[in-house]
This record gives sequence, structure tokens and C-alpha cells, in this order.
Amino acid sequence: GSAMVARALWALLAALRAGWCLLPQSGYLHPDEFFQAPEVMAGDILNLHVYYPWEFLSSSPCRTVVFPLMTSGVMYWVIKSLQQLDICSSCINSYTLLVSPRLLFTIFSFILDYSVYRLASFWGADPWKALVLLAGSYVTLVFYTRTFTNTLEGLLFALLMVLVSSRRSSSSSAEPTSSSLIGVVTTAGFFNRPTFLAFALMPLLYWASLIVDSQKSIKTLINHFLKLILCACFTAIVFITADTFYFTSMSLDNIYSTNKSSLIDVIAQLHEKMVVTPFNFLSYNLNPHNLALHGSHPRVTHFTVNGVMLFGILHILAVGAGFKMLKKYVHQLMLVRWCYRGPPGLLVHSEGSPTLLLFYFVPLAFLSLFSHQEPRFLIPLILPLVLFSAPPNRAVKWKLLLVLFSILGALLFGCLHQGGLIPCLFHLEQLIHSPASSSPPQHYTLLFAHTYMPPRSLLNIKKTDMHVEVIDLAGSGEETLCQTVKQRASNFTCSDCHIFIIIPGTVRATVTKCGVSFRNETLIFPHLSMEDPPHIPVLSSGNWRSQLGLYILELNR
Repeated sequence: GSAMVARALWALLAALRAGWCLLPQSGYLHPDEFFQAPEVMAGDILNLHVYYPWEFLSSSPCRTVVFPLMTSGVMYWVIKSLQQLDICSSCINSYTLLVSPRLLFTIFSFILDYSVYRLASFWGADPWKALVLLAGSYVTLVFYTRTFTNTLEGLLFALLMVLVSSRRSSSSSAEPTSSSLIGVVTTAGFFNRPTFLAFALMPLLYWASLIVDSQKSIKTLINHFLKLILCACFTAIVFITADTFYFTSMSLDNIYSTNKSSLIDVIAQLHEKMVVTPFNFLSYNLNPHNLALHGSHPRVTHFTVNGVMLFGILHILAVGAGFKMLKKYVHQLMLVRWCYRGPPGLLVHSEGSPTLLLFYFVPLAFLSLFSHQEPRFLIPLILPLVLFSAPPNRAVKWKLLLVLFSILGALLFGCLHQGGLIPCLFHLEQLIHSPASSSPPQHYTLLFAHTYMPPRSLLNIKKTDMHVEVIDLAGSGEETLCQTVKQRASNFTCSDCHIFIIIPGTVRATVTKCGVSFRNETLIFPHLSMEDPPHIPVLSSGNWRSQLGLYILELNR
């Protein structure tokens, strides 16, 4: 009976995941969810006016283009083809530009569910309890339906865990195909995010220990490692080749026809301009000065804040269990030292809680070595955590707290957090492309202040169209904001020009001090800016809706 309830609950949560993606979710988690794939691909494939982040410039290539092409690129190519074939006359709009890549990531997110189901019996967990914990977590509902490289990192980590857990240590040999696939997945993960090595370390050590423990022949042992290395090298060559062609913007045919060079000369030129994005990524991020530009945090932030923010009581229970395991292991080590009985087998023969805790805490410890620590960096750890937290024949602890925590997290990050910006861009896209705006052509200036970076692609403006100007003032102070607004107002001579200022309600009063008037005001609710949080006394008054909203102010002539 309890298993049937768990299955029904998982199916309901899975439907919620897909349905909420299509609604769509209005929360805006971090600029990287747009600027590490969809924004770049919208410019390359749909020829839209976009903002290219520095990581995708040929002068500083730090991100592989392979995964953006395979995800957002494929979805944008599909909607572009549908529109060109007249199957759908207006396939390309702000909704499809937002939802189509997210929908693909949501479909991919069920790799997590498959992995949990496959791994549960191997690691001594109840499969349906673990699946409900996974599907009910706001991390799965929100983060795993967004276009983050961290999301792909989590999916590749899940696949790696499935591969290394393909056979028990008591089996005669590991799966014959595992070595090759492990090499491919590990290298792909490294090119997606070099931090993947922190997640891959324990699974690879576990796999190596099983191989060494189960093989009698040294020849077979070497064969496994050779397969892994060869497939890893081949995968790396594929990524390097794709990135080199993308960032140098050249093809073999063009070089050959332009320079009248031989094939050897062409290959030599490509070799000189070879792009290895993970090394550029590491070179940039290992510089403390560069990390400080993105924000520095105490080294314990992941352990004490981010883990709790993402996983709540599950993280706290895992920390408690980790300390108990450490105490027990130290005690065993002391006994071994006194009694000379050999080292305790913590990793090689352990298939339950101790190893899962290592899979959870070792990556967390490595990521804590860097001063820049954001919660999303830890989302791949949900897999070992739910497996650890769902032991069979024992009820899951703190059920009510888990449910309340997940609802609160889903509402905060899925709806409220910067939640007015995406609907605002939807509204502006409809306004810009309305029939009234096309005859005669109107000119629009969109000035964003105190919001996250707006993804220009959602405005659906072609690169050739010059009638829309986007100005992002980010978190500029009052003086800079007023100076920019006044400058625009003084140049307001065009009869078909419109200037819109997009600003959170918490800093609405700042614009009124600039000495300009507005002809229209549109309030989009809800919008919560943690950089400019609402004032608690004002929230308790009748003005709370304004404090939790985003204003679109049209400047008066």
C-alpha cells in the first residue's frame, strides 16, 4: 500500500515538474541560466539581437559550445525550421524562446529519476521513497528545469554513478562497456564544467577499486584502463575540434579556398588556434582576483549555508551522520593501529551509507576550496543525498518539514525571485511587435535598473533591426540613474520614440527624484529583489504590492 502511494505521489510530482515548466516558471535564478546557452544560441541560430557574455567571445573562450548547440541550439533550430516550413507562422516568440530549451532540460531531468531507480537497490535504498524525495525537492522542480551548466553537470554525475555501480564488487568482472562510457562521460563533464572532476573523483575511485578487487588477470585490468583513457582522449578531441571551429569562425573549405593552402597547412593553422576551453576556464578561476570580481565567500559557505538552503533538513541529517561515521572510522583506525589487523575497508567493500556520504561530502569539500561559492554549484549532490536519506524498512524523518521547505523553496525561487523580469520582457516583446508599432516604425529605448541582466533574446529582435535599444544599468546608484534618465529625456525629440524604465518597486522612489514625469505605469507582480529587498514596515502597510512588484515606466515627452 505504501509503495502504491509513493508511486502515485511520484507521478503527480513528475507531472507538476513538466506542467510548471510549460506555464512557465517566472522566477529568474541567475543570469547564467540564460547567458551560458540560450542567449548565445538565439544569436547564432535565430540571428536575434543578443548580448554575448565574455566567456563566448573569441578573445576569451571559457565555455564549450558543444552542449549549448546540443540543447538550446537544437530546440531553436527546430522552431526555426517549423516557421520556415510554414507549419507554424509565429513559432519564434518570447514564450517559445524561453520554454523550448527549458522543456528539453526538463525531459533530461528524468535521467535523475531513472538513475535513482537503478541505483536504489545497489546502494541499499528504497527506490520509491528516494524517487519521491527527489521529485518533491524544489531543487529538482526549479533548478533541474533550467538551462544551467550545473544541471548538465548533475545529469552527467548521475550517469557516471549508474556506470560505476553496474556490478557489485562480488561479481566476476565489471560491465565490459563501462570503461569506455565512463571515459566519455567523465571527459564530457570536464568540458561542460571543469569542476565535474570534484564530483567524478569518488565514483572513479570506487570503480577502480572494484576493478582491481575483482580482476585476476593484469592484462584484463590494463585493458579496462586503456579503454577509459582512449575514449576520454577521443571525446576530448571532439570537443576541442568543435570549439576551435566555433571560436575561430572558420571552416576547412574557407581556409583552403582563401589561402590556396594544402591540407597540411590548413591543419597547421587550426593547430595554432586550437581552443581548449576547460584550461581557459581553470586559468581564469584559479586567479583569486578574478573570483573576487564575482563575489568572495567564506570557505565554509557551502557547508553551513548553501547545503541547508538547497536540501534543508536532509543536509543537516547527512552532516550528523557524517560526523558519526568519521568518529567510528577514527575509532576503527585506532583499533587497527593497536591490534595490527590491516586497514578498515571503508571504500572498497562498502556499498551503503558510508560510501554515499563520501560521494556527497568529498565534492562539497573540493568545491569549498574556492572562494566563490553559489548554491547552484551543489545541485548535483542531490542524487547521493536522496539515496542516503531513503533507507528501506524505515520511515523518512521530518516529512512535514520536508514538504514545507520544498513548497517555500519552490515559491521563492520558482515564482518570486526576480519574478517580474521575464513577464516584463514578454510584455515588451508584444508591445514592440504589435501592429501599432510597425506603421509607422517606432523606436524603443528600454532602460533596466536594479534588475538581473535582461536576456535580450526574449525581445525577439533581429540583429538587423535598429529600432530597439537596451540599456542595462544593473545596480547603479541614484546619481548615475538620474543622469542617464535626464540625458535620455533631453534627447526625447522623436515623435515616434518611446522610453521605458524598468525598475523594482523598492527603488521606485529613486526615479521620482530625477525630475521627470511618466505617462504610463505598469506594475508586474510578484517580483522580489534580494539586492534591493522590500522594507518590512512598508510590507505591513497597504503598499506591499508595490514593494513586491516590478515597474515599467514610460517617460513622458
